[in-house]
Amino acid sequence: MLVGLRSIDFDMTVPWVQKAADWLRSCQKPDGSWSETCDTYEDPSLKGTGHSTPSQTAWGAMGVMAVAGPDDPAVQRAMAWLCENQSDDGAWEENHYTGTGFPRVFYLKYHLYRHYFPLTALARYRRLTAQ
Repeated sequence: MLVGLRSIDFDMTVPWVQKAADWLRSCQKPDGSWSETCDTYEDPSLKGTGHSTPSQTAWGAMGVMAVAGPDDPAVQRAMAWLCENQSDDGAWEENHYTGTGFPRVFYLKYHLYRHYFPLTALARYRRLTAQ
């Protein structure tokens, strides 16, 4: 949503947008990644726990980047995590489910999310820092 708002030149300084970016920062792991376990539906205290994933890290980074730009420390840490966790072949591994069809019934694994969301985040970062 934050990326979409940025794309229509919405005022990213309004308090609720800033609050959204602050929330994303509060969920970031110290290593720069983001994660979410599907068990959060059952236990909200698990917010931001689970195995770090490239797609969720890219989503978090793009959200913060839309609000605060590429120089934000959270964005910098996320970009570093994505680069450090990229395979030699240029791909990322993502062995954990990142989507919930119905909690405790079935979970979704989007096989290409691990590729195109990190690439999109890194491309946005590069474009914004090349200016």
